[in-house]
Amino acid sequence: MALSTIPTAGLSSDQGVNFRNLIINGDMSIAQRGTSITGLTNESNYGSVDRYKPIINGSGTWTSSQETDVPTGQGFAKSMKMACTTADATPNYLFVSQKLEGQMLQHLKKGTSNAESLTCSFWVKSNKTGTYIVELYDADNARRISKSYSISSASTWEKKTLTFEGDTTGSFDNDNAQSLQVNFWLGAGTSFTSGTLGTSWSANTNADRAVGQVNLADSTSNYINFTGVQLEVGTSASDFEFLPYDVNLQRCKRYYDEYSGGSMFYYNRAVTSHWSYCAINVFFQTLMRANPSVTITSESNVTADFVNNLNPRGFQRGAIATSSSSSAYLSGYKADAEL
Repeated sequence: MALSTIPTAGLSSDQGVNFRNLIINGDMSIAQRGTSITGLTNESNYGSVDRYKPIINGSGTWTSSQETDVPTGQGFAKSMKMACTTADATPNYLFVSQKLEGQMLQHLKKGTSNAESLTCSFWVKSNKTGTYIVELYDADNARRISKSYSISSASTWEKKTLTFEGDTTGSFDNDNAQSLQVNFWLGAGTSFTSGTLGTSWSANTNADRAVGQVNLADSTSNYINFTGVQLEVGTSASDFEFLPYDVNLQRCKRYYDEYSGGSMFYYNRAVTSHWSYCAINVFFQTLMRANPSVTITSESNVTADFVNNLNPRGFQRGAIATSSSSSAYLSGYKADAEL
């Protein structure tokens, strides 16, 4: 068999995998930071499920978790849940966001007469019925478009489909920085609801961003689950594009990587009169989006250390053992290159 005819394992075209989904981790299967993170309030830290960032300001306190509650018979195993733990009757803003690189979006032809429409489909479940907003934000040109959907049955999985017209104004930068932000609104104050919902692409006007949005922050019994999030070119939704778990994990590790699998040997200080050190090269598990911020989470028998030569492939870590009879070890790190 000629090399050119050998299919890539797990990614053959007859399985329908062609990376048409612009969203990463749409099936919520990857949660490197942990399956539950509590106390989210007035901040914009990433939550439990990879690539989804709860952005909260003056809108109560929340828990973000990965759950096994999923729509029956659809092939999903995990969902992301946002649960209110401290209520706020007058929220400022609250949404869950995924940010996408400009170099991943050039085929959308944004800013030209051939700009592509986008269709967002997803499964959602909440105890609170009413109107919710999904927003696309063009970070390169400060342009936005919003669409509304309704949750009609409490605590019942429902599939939603929204189509956004192509934008003929303002192209996406062809780089590894944020260009498109997809926002799932959960609560909004008058600063974001006092105008007319901006259902066509236009320059940013905050008052038009989330008109009609219910306040999910008004009770500690409120929650919402999402899964099967897909954003694709065109005016109709196709079946959800399931990726192999290992492929999905590597895509997430481009933005966040952590290691806690065992000790990496540094140095045994054999001569107590010399403060010598040893360095090892640490390689990330995939090429990261950019130079990440690195936090050392676990090491032992270390009196001095450094991080050097940081780049998207890895870094150099050095240490001095505490005594001639002990060795210095690195046992864990976190590397963050999120947008």
